[in-house]
Amino acid sequence: MSLGQRLARLAAHLQDPRKVAAFQRLCGVEGPSGWAGEEQRGPVANGGPAGGQAHPAGNGAVPGAAATPRRWRRRPRRNSLTEEEDGSQEFATRSRFLYYLFSLGTELGNELFYILFFPFCIWNVDAWLGRRLIIIWVWVMYLGQCTKDVIRWPRPASPPVVKLEVFYNSEYSMPSTHAMSGTAIPLALLLLSYGRWQYPFMFGLILAFCWCSLVCCSRIYMGMHSILDVIAGFLYAILILAVFHPVVDLIDNFNLTYKYSPLIIISLHLALGIFSFTLDTWSTSRGDTAQILGCGAGVACGSHLNHILGLQLDPPPHTLPLSLSSLTVTVFGKAILRLLIGVIVLLLTKVAMKKATIPLACQIFRVPHDDVRRARQRMEVELPYRYITYGMVGFSLMFVVPCLFHFIGLS
Repeated sequence: MSLGQRLARLAAHLQDPRKVAAFQRLCGVEGPSGWAGEEQRGPVANGGPAGGQAHPAGNGAVPGAAATPRRWRRRPRRNSLTEEEDGSQEFATRSRFLYYLFSLGTELGNELFYILFFPFCIWNVDAWLGRRLIIIWVWVMYLGQCTKDVIRWPRPASPPVVKLEVFYNSEYSMPSTHAMSGTAIPLALLLLSYGRWQYPFMFGLILAFCWCSLVCCSRIYMGMHSILDVIAGFLYAILILAVFHPVVDLIDNFNLTYKYSPLIIISLHLALGIFSFTLDTWSTSRGDTAQILGCGAGVACGSHLNHILGLQLDPPPHTLPLSLSSLTVTVFGKAILRLLIGVIVLLLTKVAMKKATIPLACQIFRVPHDDVRRARQRMEVELPYRYITYGMVGFSLMFVVPCLFHFIGLS
């Protein structure tokens, strides 16, 4: 057997949805009560006895055991664009701890995490570091989303896989962009901060490993990706990071100092968004891509305006390397207050821009807006709505909110 055949066989093995189902059962996840038959109980799927004989006490029960483990029934997690019929069946899990642990892991690749992590880093930790993380994050996520729409591999089959969430069920599967962001962000954080901040390298390495592992395993647990999707996302992120990390300083300096950088960045990101919308039919991937590009453009424009006006967010050079030893109760309290006030401003900006851009786009392009969910699935609405809304969120993150902090004495 040639090397190519061996690799193809290995890839098929890692893409097998039964491996995902086996991991889920190992973690105590069970399918809807109506599921039965070989796909749930067959010898390959769960290692049970030949002929698909079911265990009367439940999957994984020990014959003769005194009691059946308690099951905790849940419905899949969904968002506002998820169709009601997609993955609407209940599932059961025996471990609430693992469910909440892997839910936390999957949230490390969702909008809620980004709208807390990046602002906290920029406003309270190191704006220099935050800008560079966002640059890398934008390119990692954009290339990952576009690659999905080019390869067009479906999500793992259900059954045998149990879908614990359906946030992104309309997207393609290969590669896992959660795995990509969960790899790129902690590794970039380590590469960019070590030497600039004083901490043991082993601490940063362990943190990056745990972060990456939690996110990657969570996508298999949730039933959204095969093992191959996650491995490919991990390796793809490392490749992109290897390309962009050496030039991230150059990109950031260009954003700050070049006279026409806002015009170039806005045009480039808009063109990339239009290109990504032509790759396939509607899915949440298209909106997320426009959202990421808009945020990146807004951050770049806000950074440029800060530089022009002399609003210095970066720590002074003479304070380097930075240390956590100066952390006090007062400093911590101000950091939490900045995060609370700033995130409220960002959320208000998002809501206001959403309410303004969707009806305006529908009116300009003559799209019926009686059903907002259907209207948002049109490129003429989704691209400008996401791009402008999150562009303003990114601009507020870098310019409006720091100006507010300076005005009220929270700088």
